Amino acid sequence: MSSATPRRISKILVANRGEIALRVMRTARALGRRTVAVYSAADAHAPHVAFADEAVLLGAAELSASYLNVDALLAAALRTGADAVHPGYGLLSENAAFARACLAAGLTFIGPRPETIELMGDKRRARVAVQEAGVLCVPGYDGEAQDDATLTREAARVGFPLMVKARAGGGGRGMRRVNVTNELPEALTRARSEAQKAFGDDGLILERVIEDARHVELQVFGDEHGHVLHLGERDCSAQRRFQKIIEEAPSPAVDAALRARMGEVAVLAASCAGYIGAGTVEFLLAVDRSFYFLEMNTRLQVEHPVTELVTGLDLVAWQIQIAEGAELPMRQDEVQLTGHAIEARLYAEDPARGFLPGAGTVRCLRVPEGPLVRVDHGLTEGLVVSPYYDPLLAKVVAHGATREQARGRLLQALSELRVLGLPTNQAFLCSVLADERFERGELTTSTIERSFQPTALTPGRETLGVAAVISVVRAQAAQCGSRELLGFVNSVGVAWPITLEHDSGVAVLSVAPEREAGAFRVEVQGEWLQVRCLSHAPDASVLMVAGVQRRFEHAFEGTQLWLHGHEGAIRFRDVTHSERVAVEQGSGRAIAPMDGAVIDVPVQVGQTVVRGDTLAVVSAMKLELRVCADVDGVVAEVHAARGDQVKARKLLVAVRPG
Repeated sequence: MSSATPRRISKILVANRGEIALRVMRTARALGRRTVAVYSAADAHAPHVAFADEAVLLGAAELSASYLNVDALLAAALRTGADAVHPGYGLLSENAAFARACLAAGLTFIGPRPETIELMGDKRRARVAVQEAGVLCVPGYDGEAQDDATLTREAARVGFPLMVKARAGGGGRGMRRVNVTNELPEALTRARSEAQKAFGDDGLILERVIEDARHVELQVFGDEHGHVLHLGERDCSAQRRFQKIIEEAPSPAVDAALRARMGEVAVLAASCAGYIGAGTVEFLLAVDRSFYFLEMNTRLQVEHPVTELVTGLDLVAWQIQIAEGAELPMRQDEVQLTGHAIEARLYAEDPARGFLPGAGTVRCLRVPEGPLVRVDHGLTEGLVVSPYYDPLLAKVVAHGATREQARGRLLQALSELRVLGLPTNQAFLCSVLADERFERGELTTSTIERSFQPTALTPGRETLGVAAVISVVRAQAAQCGSRELLGFVNSVGVAWPITLEHDSGVAVLSVAPEREAGAFRVEVQGEWLQVRCLSHAPDASVLMVAGVQRRFEHAFEGTQLWLHGHEGAIRFRDVTHSERVAVEQGSGRAIAPMDGAVIDVPVQVGQTVVRGDTLAVVSAMKLELRVCADVDGVVAEVHAARGDQVKARKLLVAVRPG
């Protein structure tokens, strides 16, 4: 996009998947542009494929064979006659080589120039460039020398605590906080490994930790005519493991004067790179209101909807128009912020298990609706959420005249959302939004890691009783219960035991049918609960519980029941007629913590190991997890090899204690 000659885009290939692919396509369609979807074998039935005017299969499920396959993407554009490519975010969106390849193929790349992506994508070069322009950066080290001795020496100069960060990419990968000197060697090793796998570049930078800081970023736009402006700030301080989970605009910590100062610096940083298109300049805002440049993301951000809601603008439309050579549609003094917007990111992960990602099938989906609520998602019932891709499922966003209105609407929307069939962080998001520190606008980048301890949801008496009755009614309706169960259903007043396992324990219940159709008595925790099933369907039942009528969404998968109760979505497993297998700590059994790919098995049969040694490394949804020995002993069995796809709880390595 070096020329300012106007040109019209007619067909856009969206080189992405899921909710962002749908988001781009909707705006493209509203502008009268045709769209091309691309997909992997795992995404053949994904909504973004059905929504597009045309769709092209790229290859197998693995990223390297599909969404990161540049040759396949360019061939898809050529085959369909697309004249432009929108990269979305993630994947190849900040890959300068991909942008350059698109331009060489005669395609318009809807994003910055390749040289800009290259400059700002390298955190070391970006720091040097903006500092030369007069922008203040977080104190640290961004030199070319990458040997351990240099980094150790520079770390001592920078001071602890500090951040070890990959100089390429983003999304929290290749980042480690180091509190004391002896933590540095492992942090360097792990950060290099993650950075190399994620970005193909193991270079690192060091940055001093700014304690109790906020993460504040400004949305910027530039055009080919030399104009650059900003659209206000977003506060992204609600993070865990350096990954944003809740974002809002404007920031509760930024007033008009500070916004003007930060905006000037953001525009300066973008201008020094000759910026074109949408970008984000990220800062750390210290307690004393000083602020430091972190990095610039040369793409549309996940959290762009909050900016759209407070400005009333369509940022994707701006991207397309600027890519066609148009000037920015307004001046800086015309930008107005109205009200407040907050976004929560719904992830396929289990907070109670250290936020481990969780693959699965969407068995039940209910999306909240309303004029001031927006849900960006790429889900549909029956969709398989695979371990190959990012665990982001949806973004739930609410707008209000005030921050409190937006917060209340978002909490209500999240309470109405139903995504059953796989673990999500829905309840955790609600707990953060309901916390008084968030309500007061006081969260910093360290608050969640330091203060929030998620635990498995514990079902109350009502939820346990409802789970038992729904299980019985389902078996009765399907006529697939055991001989004992069928006899129980027809025997008024006879109580039969049902044992339900859930993430926080096991519940032994007794269920007895009453004379009235669909009525039951359930013994829960030593007391009887009256439950009557008024209607039953595969995805929801209407029950009268202790005199109160309520609808309960649910989904079954084999012996598993996903039930949305008062506490949130809870997974039960009926173990009444089956033996439960428990793996105790200290057993020597190293099992897969999640569905994923085995990327390393550094041990072999006969090898002596000690507790804490790495037995295998499993990767899924951009998370890399070590599975360690829990006893001293000798490796007796190895059941996995590098490259294997494994299911959660598969035995990987067995160690004989001794």
